[in-house]
Amino acid sequence: MALVQSPPMNDAALIAEIDMGSDSSALTVRATVVQASTIFYDTPATLDKAERLLGEAAGYGSQLVVFPEAFIGGYPRGSNFGVTIGNRTAKGKEEFRKYHASAIDVPGPEVDRLAAMAGKYKVFLVMGVIERDGYTLYCTVLFFDSQGHYLGKHRKIMPTALERVIWGFGDGSTIPVFETAIGKIGAAICWENRMPLLRTAMYAKGIEIYCAPTADSRDVWQASMTHIALEGGCFVLSANQFCRRKDYPPPPEYIFSGTEDVLTADSVVCAGGSVIISPSGTVLAGPNYEGEALISADLDVGEIARAKFDFDVVGHYSRPEVLSLIVKDHPANPVTFTSLSSKTEGSQLPLQ
Repeated sequence: MALVQSPPMNDAALIAEIDMGSDSSALTVRATVVQASTIFYDTPATLDKAERLLGEAAGYGSQLVVFPEAFIGGYPRGSNFGVTIGNRTAKGKEEFRKYHASAIDVPGPEVDRLAAMAGKYKVFLVMGVIERDGYTLYCTVLFFDSQGHYLGKHRKIMPTALERVIWGFGDGSTIPVFETAIGKIGAAICWENRMPLLRTAMYAKGIEIYCAPTADSRDVWQASMTHIALEGGCFVLSANQFCRRKDYPPPPEYIFSGTEDVLTADSVVCAGGSVIISPSGTVLAGPNYEGEALISADLDVGEIARAKFDFDVVGHYSRPEVLSLIVKDHPANPVTFTSLSSKTEGSQLPLQ
């Protein structure tokens, strides 16, 4: 299954790569983007597949592994959930119930397992999931360090097109950039990568390894990834699923809207295109359109400084007296409760 585009490193080489003293720009990081399909409606089996792929990537010396958008929980490509303007069908509502059941809680047992996997294989893990928060779903990316700790999450702040029917909207509190031993890591999901203000916020947080899990396999996606690498002076790691019709449940359980009569079991419904790009715009690995694969490259962290010398979008190339951005990075809660128990007795007026 796996196509690995770099030779394996032994343990001594890995230690030498990480231990570079005070000169962090001399660091080299082996990164892998996973191009593989979800096992739809079967989250435990998808977690088993994720662990197998993670172990395989670690065996080739990967220190950072990025999975596609919605890998855990599934990207419901082709489905419309029975939605038309002014109407929702009973079948579509049942489809959403099953999709909701395949999502995961954060925190929750699946998150604990992913953390344990990252610790077991000693890799930094970036995983696309469908997050369940009550009865609302979010397209989310989870981050784990190589010691098996859950770092946090990014929720997609703007679902694309019909995605808005099934996914909620993230807010400014979940656009983190994490400072790690291998660099500052963050993520934007699929078409929110085209939002210049979101990208600017991430650049301002100092992102160095920019993860872009996606569901877009078109050639034009590559132009966006190259532009972000050049604009942000960062490495861009874009992971997409590679899926055939047979990777989804058969009809009538799952219908690709209006196309079931022309799709065969082997029809490709998402062609991948996963890629790794350097801060100079050089394609280091991929894009791959051939099938499920592990796509790997060695990231020369010193390339970030070389690229920033030319262009630092939030540094010497900024003009804050002319152009500026305000990011509201607090949670946007629809309801806030103030507990009566938080009031002290001294705050009450005395009886007269």
